[in-house]
Order: sequence, then structure tokens, then C-alpha cells
Amino acid sequence: MNGEQSERTMPSDPFAPFRGMRDAYLDAMAKAMVDAVNSEGYAQASGVMLDACLTASAPFREALERSMVHALEQLSLPSRQEVASLAARFTNLELRLDDMDAKLDAFFASQQRSAAAGPAETPQRAPAAAAPASDVQAGATTPPSRGKAAARGKKR
Repeated sequence: MNGEQSERTMPSDPFAPFRGMRDAYLDAMAKAMVDAVNSEGYAQASGVMLDACLTASAPFREALERSMVHALEQLSLPSRQEVASLAARFTNLELRLDDMDAKLDAFFASQQRSAAAGPAETPQRAPAAAAPASDVQAGATTPPSRGKAAARGKKR
């Protein structure tokens, strides 16, 4: 009798059937949208729309880029391309300095070995060819791949 009495005292929810219909509708629409979005036709249609948007925005993007470069020139600030160029040149210089450091270490190690072995066994070597200074000034970005620079590159 206690269960019957609690059912009578609880008010009935008039919106419960509507909530059930809403939930069933949302589940059905979610399944339909997942099927539609995962179709090949949808992918092609969205690709065409994206291409059209990018094509339409290209002139505006280029004009904005030109005006930004002009504004940066007026403010005596570097542009993105100038910063990237400097970074490449500094990387090239760092690699060359690392190679020179490795060559000096090898030279001093060979000098120490020859000093320890005695003056009669000192090998005669031709001097190593140095890179032309014009490569460093022109900002050549082809780094040598030996010595400490190669070891450091593997650690990074």
C-alpha cells in the first residue's frame, strides 16, 4: 500500500512524452548527419566550396601581405622572410663553426699523440681546403655533415 500511495502523491510530468520524442529525433538526426558527412559526395562538395573560398580570399590575403611588408619597412622592422633568411644564415654559420671546432679538436688530438709518440713519427699532412668566404657572405645554406655539427643535429 505504501508504493501505491507514493505513486498517487507524485505529480505526473506532462512533458515526458515530448522529451522522449525529442531524444528519439536527435538520435535519428545524429545518425543521418554522420552518414551524410562520411559520404564521398559530401567530401567532394566541401572540397569544392573550400577551393572557392580560398580562391576568392587569395587577392585579399596577398594585398594584406603586401601592406604588412610595407608597414614593417616603414617601421624599420624585419619581415618574416628576412627573419627566416637570417635564421638560415645563422644556422649555416653555426654548423661551419662546429665543423671547425671538430677539426681543431682532431688536430690537437693528433698533435698530442705525435708529441707523445716522439718527433720522428710526426706525419706530414696537407692543409685542409677552407670554404670560400663568399659562401658565408652569400648565405649558403648547404651545411657540412660531419664532425660535432652532425652529432649535435642528431641530439636535437
